Amino acid sequence: MTETDQMSFHAGHVALVGRPNVGKSTLLNAAVGAHIAVVSPRPQTTRQRVLGVVTEDHWQIAFVDTPGLLSRPSHAMDRHMHRGVQATLDEVDMVCLVVEAMRLSDDDRFMVRQVQASGRPYSLVVNKIDLHKHREKLLPYLKTISELADFEQVHLVSAERQDGVRGWLQDLAKRLPVSPPLYDADTLTDRSERFLAGELVREQLMRQLRDEIPYATAVVTEKFELDGSLRRIAATIWVGQERHKGIVIGRGGERLKQVGTSARRAMETLFDGPVHLELWVKVRRDWVEDEAALRELGLNS
Repeated sequence: MTETDQMSFHAGHVALVGRPNVGKSTLLNAAVGAHIAVVSPRPQTTRQRVLGVVTEDHWQIAFVDTPGLLSRPSHAMDRHMHRGVQATLDEVDMVCLVVEAMRLSDDDRFMVRQVQASGRPYSLVVNKIDLHKHREKLLPYLKTISELADFEQVHLVSAERQDGVRGWLQDLAKRLPVSPPLYDADTLTDRSERFLAGELVREQLMRQLRDEIPYATAVVTEKFELDGSLRRIAATIWVGQERHKGIVIGRGGERLKQVGTSARRAMETLFDGPVHLELWVKVRRDWVEDEAALRELGLNS
């Protein structure tokens, strides 16, 4: 890149924040064009921040996907996620608050206050507009939420259908600092394949298990080896109660087999190669309330 090119290039870090289940991770995946952040219909699927990088000829946006926050954390892991989001807000150049169209909860209002207090430039992204056929009905909602804060921009998108995402990226890039690229042009994320493998297993647990059980599971990748084009991966699924272990495994091991098969297929798509996956299930009682366990599981750094 020439000196002239550098003087016209824009780059920076942008935090994606919002309450749980507004589609932040789906939006990140749509922006990057790859499945680097886990997605499920359940709230609080994201536990750790994930970097996703989008690079074009004249700009680079490094998104930081953050866990969805609740105004009242209920356990140690929630408190850890709150601390992580606060640290992210201190480090980025800009903030995008993501909300779900036609929804405005106390947790959304809490997030507006968090964004305002960050001292960073912030904009609003209204997601899931595809769920509302008559867009004119959004106008009263947009008026109400826009009055909560002085958003620099308001964008309407459907991350699921990638509607409006391109325009949002282009507008965002214009407001980033003039800077040379922060990452290599082919970088999509700062997370390792080892980390992504564990996340893809956890994604299937979130999708396939019922009630509170997915929230009491954690996944640790114990082995990640390359054997030619084959990736040999072994992971442990940690649960918080003995009774949860049997539920995760299922009758005759059927549930664990389904989780493993779906996770392996997702890995093969992401890594573009064959995967051999082994899974084990172990118990660590009430680990979501245990700060030491959170550190050991890599959830409280």
